[in-house]
Amino acid sequence: MHIISEVLTYIFLFVALYIEVFFLISYFEITEKEKNSKKSNFKKTKISDKKLPSVAVIVPAWNEGKTILKTIFSILRLNYPKNKLFIYVVDDGSTDDTWQVVQRFAKHKQVKLLQKENGGKYTALNYALEFIDTDLVGCLDADSFVHPEALRRIVAKFEDEEVMAVTPSTVVFEPKGFLGLIQKAEYFFGIFIRRANQCLNAIYITPGPFSIFRRSVFREIGGYRHAYNTEDNEIALRMQKNHMKISNAHDAYIYTVVPTKIKPLLKQRLRWVYGFLKNAVDYRDMFFNPKYGNLGLIVLPAAGFSIISCVFFFFTRIWSFLSVLISKIKEIYTVGFYSKGFNFDLFYINTNILVFVAIIAISGMFVLIAISRKLASEDSKFGLDSALYLMFYTFISPIWMLWAVYNFVFVRKGTKWR
Repeated sequence: MHIISEVLTYIFLFVALYIEVFFLISYFEITEKEKNSKKSNFKKTKISDKKLPSVAVIVPAWNEGKTILKTIFSILRLNYPKNKLFIYVVDDGSTDDTWQVVQRFAKHKQVKLLQKENGGKYTALNYALEFIDTDLVGCLDADSFVHPEALRRIVAKFEDEEVMAVTPSTVVFEPKGFLGLIQKAEYFFGIFIRRANQCLNAIYITPGPFSIFRRSVFREIGGYRHAYNTEDNEIALRMQKNHMKISNAHDAYIYTVVPTKIKPLLKQRLRWVYGFLKNAVDYRDMFFNPKYGNLGLIVLPAAGFSIISCVFFFFTRIWSFLSVLISKIKEIYTVGFYSKGFNFDLFYINTNILVFVAIIAISGMFVLIAISRKLASEDSKFGLDSALYLMFYTFISPIWMLWAVYNFVFVRKGTKWR
């Protein structure tokens, strides 16, 4: 049993290190390409307002009376021609005052208010799509807010005619408390991952907060699906399966409100992980399939590996702790409690190769954190949020990973938004 555990530990650590280095190389590769591109196109001017495409932003809302006004105002404040920007607010059967709150925009030229019976976010998005005839269309969750320059930075990516969708960079809005700070660092890390995936043409999630699509995408492959309450994951996989290019604008910042209590956080992450597992089964033919390039051969398997490794190392840590505890109890029971103090000796330094691999992997994490914070335009390369993330994330993330895997394997139970 011990030998099997050690062999698996070697495998998981080396694969994790390989993936980490691979993403770093991918990031530096795309950064270098963009630098060279800017040098060769330094005379290029910005797109004139007349040539900018028309854009519709759908705001699906269910009981978002407290935040939806700020969301709508943030869209209206975008640095974009008013005659080319339209907002479709869809009240998906709210039971609070959401519909009453948005009535202040009833006569606004850029805002169209829609109301329907509750059916889930994907039905609200599809309902709004029936009314939209703009060049581009996107979604903004009613608890998120956009940077004034976000849309222009995203639209610039559509100069590449092959690009069919563009994802933004999501950061935590005014993080509060212990959990808020951990998620702040986690979202920074997500910015780096999406940036690296762009280089690999392997983005497999188009986040709800302000991913923008060509409207032709929905005509060609259909609208949103329920997708186990992770429609942003499913539609990206569907696009990739149809060989539609998805890009990323890492400097298009979207600010989102995150859970500050453990119960809503667990429910949110359970939905994310469970949804990914279910969508992975639906699109299982893409895994390890060279037809889908880096996405099929590396990125999707790496995403699945991250879940498996998280669960494995969680149980490994518990087993190690229990083994040390049992050993110590036996020692005390045999010779009694005796302490002569501690004297440092080089003999006690663990020279196992696993220790060195772990040190390299941790060092790589510090590099990733520094790059992630730079991409998020943070002044410091390391902060309290990063420290809390490194210390506690590996202890709390296995909770929702295990819960999702259990539901996926044994319960086959769906998830709810809240």
